[in-house]
Amino acid sequence: MRFASSEDRLNPEPPPEADESTVGGYQAIHGRAATFEGSDGHAYSVAVETERSPEPQDPENPCAGYFVFLRWAHTGSAVLGHVETEDIVTAPSEEDAASRMGDISLTRAKEILEEAIAGRDDAD
Repeated sequence: MRFASSEDRLNPEPPPEADESTVGGYQAIHGRAATFEGSDGHAYSVAVETERSPEPQDPENPCAGYFVFLRWAHTGSAVLGHVETEDIVTAPSEEDAASRMGDISLTRAKEILEEAIAGRDDAD
């Protein structure tokens, strides 16, 4: 992500192809993660995570991408917890996995959040 100056962190210079309707495009345009209101009434911000599997099922795609949704306090001043998804994409590299995750639409990311909320173990 590029900024006009070191003092201008809130106004990134997005690449021309950035699409605000995707997880990665939103981040590139706004300089922060997209947030959603979950069905449980909490605000969640979305983070793209990747990792390389030590024993991949598909040797040509040993890296996986998934979301971690941080659950914020109603005041927005503290993280109360998170929900994490299963692997959503596999790819040859972590960079490719992150790119594929960034291409997911915000609408689909919200659906994935709701699936993760519904499937979590705690009942708050």
